[in-house]
Amino acid sequence: LSKYQKLDDDVLTQLDLTLDNDQDMSDDQKKDYRANIEKQYQNLSYKITDEKEEDDTATVEAEIEVYDYQTSVTKSTEYFNSHKDEFVTDTDKDGTKKFIDYKIKEMKNVSDKTKYTMTFNLTKNNGEWILDDITDTDRQKLHGLY
Repeated sequence: LSKYQKLDDDVLTQLDLTLDNDQDMSDDQKKDYRANIEKQYQNLSYKITDEKEEDDTATVEAEIEVYDYQTSVTKSTEYFNSHKDEFVTDTDKDGTKKFIDYKIKEMKNVSDKTKYTMTFNLTKNNGEWILDDITDTDRQKLHGLY
């Protein structure tokens, strides 16, 4: 988790790969969204609540606190769905691009935080503990989007 807080190269590479696969956002939108997620990572706080080790496997339970982006995204989507005419333009017939701008702007303004409990699995490899891949659900929790 400290790798997220420190914006470790591995973490940022994974974030870039995720953004590269997004076909809906423009390059400028990806840049702004990335800034929101980096802010999320840098302000993530956590507390280890339990550790269990058995042979070459271990589980670590942690409570994390992150910005509550999910509430912002939900409210933005509800607003979009009830005010589509505000988002539609001649060049954006369904309002998607303008909605993405709106959603990213609303995420930027989030100050409320939420807590999640996460369980991390580790495997010992040549005497060193290696974190197993995290689930999509856990990734959403780290992003405050669960």
